[in-house]
Amino acid sequence: MNILVVGAGALGVYFGGRMLEAGQNVSFFVREKRAAQLTKEGLKINSPEGTFEGRDITIFTSPEEVRNIDLVILAVKGYHLDEVIPQVQTIVQQTGTSFVLPLLNGIEHIDKLQQAIGKEKVLGGFASIIATLNELGHVEHTSGSSTFKFGILHEQQTEISVQLEVLLSQVKTKLVREENILKSMWKKYIFITAFSGITSAMQLPSGFIVSSDATFATAKRVILEMTMLAEQEGIILTDQEIESVGKTLISFKKEATSSMHQDLRKGLPIEVEHLHGGALRLAAKHQVEVPVIETLYGILKPYENGRPTMS
Repeated sequence: MNILVVGAGALGVYFGGRMLEAGQNVSFFVREKRAAQLTKEGLKINSPEGTFEGRDITIFTSPEEVRNIDLVILAVKGYHLDEVIPQVQTIVQQTGTSFVLPLLNGIEHIDKLQQAIGKEKVLGGFASIIATLNELGHVEHTSGSSTFKFGILHEQQTEISVQLEVLLSQVKTKLVREENILKSMWKKYIFITAFSGITSAMQLPSGFIVSSDATFATAKRVILEMTMLAEQEGIILTDQEIESVGKTLISFKKEATSSMHQDLRKGLPIEVEHLHGGALRLAAKHQVEVPVIETLYGILKPYENGRPTMS
C-alpha cells in the first residue's frame, strides 16, 4: 500500500516515521519550507518508544507531483484544514486515492472532507500523543506511549480497515481498529477540549489542574458540556466513560501539557477555533448553552494566530 502523509508536524512525522521504520511505503506532502528542513536535517524521532532516523524520504510540495497513492493520512492542524482540502481533492482525483484517514482532533473536519471527496472515502480516526518539534524539526515525544485509532464511517470501508490493521501491526505504537470510531473520536474531542483549554488558559502544565479544587471543577464542567453536545449529536456516553475521561485528564505526569499549550508558549497559532469554536457552533446548532467552553474560547481567541500584538 502506498501511503501519503499530508503534514509533517510532530504528529505526521511521528506516525509517518514509525510506518517507514516498519518498512511501509510512506511519502510526505509538506510546504516548501518544511521540505527544505526535512531534506537538510532528516526525519528523526526521539521517543520512549524508540529512536528512529530516516534520510531517504520521499517528499512532495505540489499536489500535481503526487502519483500512485492508495491512502492519504491527513495529519495537519485544524487551522490548516480549509487550505489543505483543495490539495487533497487534487491528489485524490489525479492519483485515484481510495481513502483519506484524517487524524485531526475535533469533529467538524469529517463533514467538510466528506463533502469535498465523498462520504465513502473518509475514514474515521485520531491519534493520542504528546509531542513537539525541536529547533531542527525533529520529533520530541514526551509522553510514555502513543496511540493510533481508526475505523469505518461508511460500509464500503470495511475491507480497507481490516487491511490497514494487518499492514500496520508492526508499527511501534498502540494501533487500534475501533468498531465505533465516531464515539471514540467524540471521547477524544471531549478530553482534548478540556485538557487543551484548561492548560492553555492557565498557561501551566497538567499538574496544576488538580492542585486547585476550583480548577479541577472547571475542567470537569468542560467535560460535562462536551458530553451534552455529544448527546445532541446522537453519541451517548455511559457514566463510566465520562468518569474515564476525567481520570485521563489527571493521569499525566505533573509537568506534561497539551500541544495547544506548547504552541501557545512558542507563540505559534493554536487550534482554539477548530476545537472550542467548533463546540460553540454545535451548541448554536442545538440551541444549548456551554458557558465554560465559551469562556475558554474568549480567553484563548487572541492567541489563535500566534502571540498577540497591539497594532
